[in-house]
Amino acid sequence: MKDAIRDFIHFLTVEKGLAKNTIVSYQRDLNSYMNYLLAVEGVKDWNDVRRPNIMHFLGHLRQEGKSSRTLARHIASIRSFHQFLLREKTTEQDPSIHIETPQPERTLPKVLSMEEVEALLDAPKSSDAFGLRDRAMLELLYATGMRVSELINLDISDVHANMGFVRCVGKGNKERIIPIGKTALHAVEDYLQKGRGKLVSKKNRTDSLFLNHHGGRLTRQGFWKILKRLAQEANIQKELTPHTLRHSFATHLLMNGADLRSVQEMLGHADISTTQIYTHVTNVRLKDVYSKFHPRA
Repeated sequence: MKDAIRDFIHFLTVEKGLAKNTIVSYQRDLNSYMNYLLAVEGVKDWNDVRRPNIMHFLGHLRQEGKSSRTLARHIASIRSFHQFLLREKTTEQDPSIHIETPQPERTLPKVLSMEEVEALLDAPKSSDAFGLRDRAMLELLYATGMRVSELINLDISDVHANMGFVRCVGKGNKERIIPIGKTALHAVEDYLQKGRGKLVSKKNRTDSLFLNHHGGRLTRQGFWKILKRLAQEANIQKELTPHTLRHSFATHLLMNGADLRSVQEMLGHADISTTQIYTHVTNVRLKDVYSKFHPRA
């Protein structure tokens, strides 16, 4: 059974060209599925899997307290996998047909106020190379709405300062061009001129834009640690994640009159319905402002 999962992962990687994080997610979901079938259902061959086996697995996930969003992701992984097995003639039927995907809860993304964003962006000290790097990263994230994975994968050549844009590669290896404001460009140029050279390692030459203390490409975990430290220094009490600046970027653009389609393009959303969640955020914030300041609210 492991061999079939390995073949599917190879198919997703080589033929579909999916992002590394997506591949890891598929592999984790399918390994969990396989282990349950072997240990609990006693199924040892993919051709023996039936619809009740899948339903039992999903029930097991519910008992573990998994959210409807997590269940939906598992179902998508299982469905894609069984379709692959049928196409490859590894199995004779697809037991995942007609399994309904639960509607994920629409939770509003947490965003920072403009004052909190200012405090966070001012937290890095520009007195050393690490402070210059941290300021450039935060300014670039808030200026572009990039995902953290896109930020850390930037090379120096991806920033086109003269033309005022950055080129990044997002989910599904889709490339997009995002404009950058003067403040973020200035922070990046400061880092390149005064900071990055001090972080470069002679043993570990790389074109990566943002470097760690070993001179290599900064990782997601490394950025997350930096963000948590800077949030504490900025005295931000809200729960903060690497995605918070992306959410704040989109919300603040819409609050200041940007159109939804432009925000969708800058965020790299395939479907505008994904971007529409931010209109709900702005509506909630408008209600809060009205309740707070209108004399007859």
